[in-house]
Amino acid sequence: MIPDRNPAPEEFEGLSLSDQPPPPAEQYGLYGGEPVPPPPPISSDGVVALDVMGRFRKAAKTLEPGELIKDGYFSLMDSVASIEIMDPKMDSGCLGPGETLEEGYDVTRPLRAEQVIGIIDQLLCHEMAWHLGYPLSQTLFTNVYIEGILMPMPNTIEQADFVRDQPGHDPMLAVLRAYCLGLLKACYHVNERIKGEHYYEEEDFVTNTYHRSLLDRIDEAAIRQVITNARTSLRSGICTDTLLADALDSRLRLREEFLNAIQLSEDRNNSADSIKAPWIELEQILETINRSHALGTSVPEAFSTKIQRKLASTMPPRPIVQLRFEDTYGHFKHMFADGREVTDVLAYTDSESLLNFVLHFQAKRPQPLVYIRTLLQSYLFKDMIILGRLSIRHIMDDDLSTLVLPASPLLDPTNDAFESAPHSPQFQLANRMELFRQRAAQSYLDVFRAICQNRCRIRRTLCHSIQDWENVQLDAEEVDQVLALETNEAAMSWPRPTSPPSHSLSLSSWAYLYKLKLMQWIVQLGFELDIYAPDELAGMYWYLSLLTRTRSQHVQRIQAFAEKNVREVLRTRKLSEEEEMQFDRAANYWRGSLLDAAVTCQLADALSSIYIVLGRLGLVTPPPRPYSTDEMRYNVRMKPFGVIGLPELPTYETFKEAALQPKLSVAQLLDAATSALEGAKRGFKAMERFDEDESFARGVTYERFKADLAGSHKSAIAAGLTIMMLRKALGEKVSRNTETGEGGGKELGLKVEIKAPSQRYHECWVVPGLVKVPSKDSGASTGN
Repeated sequence: MIPDRNPAPEEFEGLSLSDQPPPPAEQYGLYGGEPVPPPPPISSDGVVALDVMGRFRKAAKTLEPGELIKDGYFSLMDSVASIEIMDPKMDSGCLGPGETLEEGYDVTRPLRAEQVIGIIDQLLCHEMAWHLGYPLSQTLFTNVYIEGILMPMPNTIEQADFVRDQPGHDPMLAVLRAYCLGLLKACYHVNERIKGEHYYEEEDFVTNTYHRSLLDRIDEAAIRQVITNARTSLRSGICTDTLLADALDSRLRLREEFLNAIQLSEDRNNSADSIKAPWIELEQILETINRSHALGTSVPEAFSTKIQRKLASTMPPRPIVQLRFEDTYGHFKHMFADGREVTDVLAYTDSESLLNFVLHFQAKRPQPLVYIRTLLQSYLFKDMIILGRLSIRHIMDDDLSTLVLPASPLLDPTNDAFESAPHSPQFQLANRMELFRQRAAQSYLDVFRAICQNRCRIRRTLCHSIQDWENVQLDAEEVDQVLALETNEAAMSWPRPTSPPSHSLSLSSWAYLYKLKLMQWIVQLGFELDIYAPDELAGMYWYLSLLTRTRSQHVQRIQAFAEKNVREVLRTRKLSEEEEMQFDRAANYWRGSLLDAAVTCQLADALSSIYIVLGRLGLVTPPPRPYSTDEMRYNVRMKPFGVIGLPELPTYETFKEAALQPKLSVAQLLDAATSALEGAKRGFKAMERFDEDESFARGVTYERFKADLAGSHKSAIAAGLTIMMLRKALGEKVSRNTETGEGGGKELGLKVEIKAPSQRYHECWVVPGLVKVPSKDSGASTGN
């Protein structure tokens, strides 16, 4: 039993150390059997030390096993702190023998130019580690020079120094101070930009500054002036070695240009070329820094974990993150290249090209760092002005005209001129369309915002978004019914003349098309992220094929109704130049979308058939799963789509039959896969002839579009090679009318190899590789 914090004095009256000698330590197991340490010396006569251990042990004997008594004031934090005390791994204040709390490094000691280069390059490594997601406490805040600048918090540029109130500096220290000031100011801007956009701290970035100010109170112009002065002093000859002076100057230039890049990216009114210029300069400076890295001398004592004890953090001491300079150089190279490239998003042409830019940019390997991704978000959404100059309505109308409503009076901007005539048909059209835009705008923008996240988060976010698009589609159907009456739209039978006539339902068709796109992306990201086990690939590729076939049929319907509506317009008048451009753009989109759906469907069908064959031959076998069943796993895989009414989710029995194809033999499955691959290859060749307008990809996005097609085409070729190896290995054992039993593949001397996403021709196409293994007769066993 734990006594109260404030026991009554009479409880201990007459009790002293001499009256109650402590029992031996072994009796109650304290201090590991060592002798009990003497009581602490007490210098005050007003303090009487009492030993309550005897009463404590006596009271503890009255407790039942498992019974706990806790002081009401003894909190969880107190209990955790009591465990952490004197544990070197948990207690930041625990000192070893002879260790001091303060860091003994002298920040005023003179430095050679080589040492300054070494410290700066180590700071570069820590800066990149911070960009990669490690906290400041394990990176930049472990540097004693950074600590000297930040503590106590400076309010002026004069106070932002390693040692306060000491005029004059070693020349090399002045150069290091200028670099540190530029570094901290850049970190401040990066931190604020990331906090201003959507990101995930547990996955992407740690914005915690541990109650330290990253020079936010100091004017940036003053910091730039310090850097300029340091560069001037280098040119004036404070460093006699030209190579060392140039190396230091390039590092100061890096800080200047990084601040320029940040400043220009914050103002979207600047031209894309002016925003891009600092990033190009940074790429060139980085090469100079990489070549001069060998000139530096490391100063490891300038970095210490002791500084973590002074930070406002509940985390225990953590080791310093050590990133190799070669890796740092590679990450910075990608970061500067991505910063240059992301400005291309400002060159807007149409909504579909904008979406393709974001999709291809975010699919880069390695994926852009979180700062670049938040820059992209800023360009897209800052102040709810798209790309700094376009309204959300402009983007949505562009998208509607490209996908479903080319040359449509519903998108005619002159309808807004009838606000003074609320009973006019044009006013009713404008009002209905504006209500729909308001309902769908957030869902539409969320597609772009979701794609700006890391790959895992994209998939998770899209799983939630399809439910919202389901609601958008339902709302759009109501608007479509009203618009069909107000425009006197004639119904049409589709896809066959005997089909029941229906209206175009353009708005709900647009929402349904996006929902199908999101569902396809979710499944494809599952392959890219290796979510599905090898034995599940046959079924999931079948489901991908089903989704793309559904999308293809829907695009055909959209095209049929749109062409019918344009023909009706042509009966009364000619199309304007802008309307003709809209229709040509829509025709390009329909053609490209249908081809994309066809090749995706065929390649998915081929891979599904291949994995079914591999499963039958025992080359791909499910691992033991004692706590799940096939149906339970199916429900988990299809959970994101279970809330969707259309397209209807296939039942487990349908899925199981499609994933096993029990009515087809191995030979028939291989024939079907070969036929599908041939169709996919023809489709890829046709798409590779697309120009920038037909592919809705311009500049570097067009290059990525071509590379993506090439990767998919190579995947189809690799799948064909797998089929050839299977046919050759089967030989006469499998005829067109003979079926091998389960596990028959063990006699083929083959083993399946599935590559990691980074090693595939295309991340979404998991093409199995087959390698020969020694036969059992040679003493080696075959592996699955």
